Amino acid sequence: MKRLAVVLAVCVPLLCGSYAEYLSAQHKFRLIESDRLHHGSRVTLTKGELNAWVRQEIAESFPRGVRESRLELGTGTAVGSALIDFGQIRRQQGKPPGWLMSKILDGERPVEVTAAIRSSGGRATVDVQSVKISGIAIEGRVLDFLIHNYLLPNYPDAKVGQPFELSHGIDRLDVKPAAVNVVIR
Repeated sequence: MKRLAVVLAVCVPLLCGSYAEYLSAQHKFRLIESDRLHHGSRVTLTKGELNAWVRQEIAESFPRGVRESRLELGTGTAVGSALIDFGQIRRQQGKPPGWLMSKILDGERPVEVTAAIRSSGGRATVDVQSVKISGIAIEGRVLDFLIHNYLLPNYPDAKVGQPFELSHGIDRLDVKPAAVNVVIR
């Protein structure tokens, strides 16, 4: 019985803290989307809030195939990582891979994506700098090839390496190691 009490004493605050951070992030996103913030307002999304929100969104979008997602922030950069089973994701999207592709795509692999994020004047640009799959770095021309021949055809709304408009009156995103500040025009 004591062991159960110790486990609950350790786990419950962690789970509740994460859920509280998710709710806080969700509230802040709704506040931004309400278009009621005044000029110069700042909404700060902490790294914990963003991680909780990303985990929940991924769990809803891909109940199987992605786990242990994590977001690390730097000055103007973000690194996202997760364990991903690409075959499972394709199946959930209603596009099961053929026999040969399933041999390549099936199985969980550690994936890490590093991106630079620039924004000002109501526009932002996300430049993918590198992708690591199972510790193998993909950069330069090979990465450009994969973005243009796999990512964009499968996710045509993705904006990679090109400026896009920030909605809801957002002027810029100040990405720092501990948080992202959303600044309203």
